[in-house]
Amino acid sequence: MTETRWLTNDQLDAWKKFVAVVELLPGVLDSQLQRDAELSHFEYFVLAMLSEAPGNVMRMTALASSTNATLPRLSHVASRLEKKGFIERTPCLEDKRATNAHLTEEGYAKVVATAPGHVATVRENVIDPLSAEDIADLDRIMSRILDTLDPEHRFNPDARA
Repeated sequence: MTETRWLTNDQLDAWKKFVAVVELLPGVLDSQLQRDAELSHFEYFVLAMLSEAPGNVMRMTALASSTNATLPRLSHVASRLEKKGFIERTPCLEDKRATNAHLTEEGYAKVVATAPGHVATVRENVIDPLSAEDIADLDRIMSRILDTLDPEHRFNPDARA
């Protein structure tokens, strides 16, 4: 049997702070988006990813990958976004087995209207408390963790370059 490699005190302190951020940040982001836009963070993220795609269209499988979601979770959220008029799902012309998600004009307007408040919340809670050096460190550290968690780089587009 392998001996357990316990965390050092410094490692444990860093781990506890990381867990606290992972637990607290989603609630902060969701609260602001629910209050200001009646969207969950994940719903906003789906709309934002579509807004950045060529022609505001992505295959559902690619959208699931870029949002780090399972296809069933994405399909459920896509149904809600469709009912709100923010996206449309249509058969993919290139592959009849696939489905595309298309951001509607109303959905694009929602992203444009929602982005300033979301960015302000991200700045206030994550970016502004950090120095430029901290941001570089955060980027480097998150890249290393993502390399471990996502070795195929499905969710880390920078690692593909």
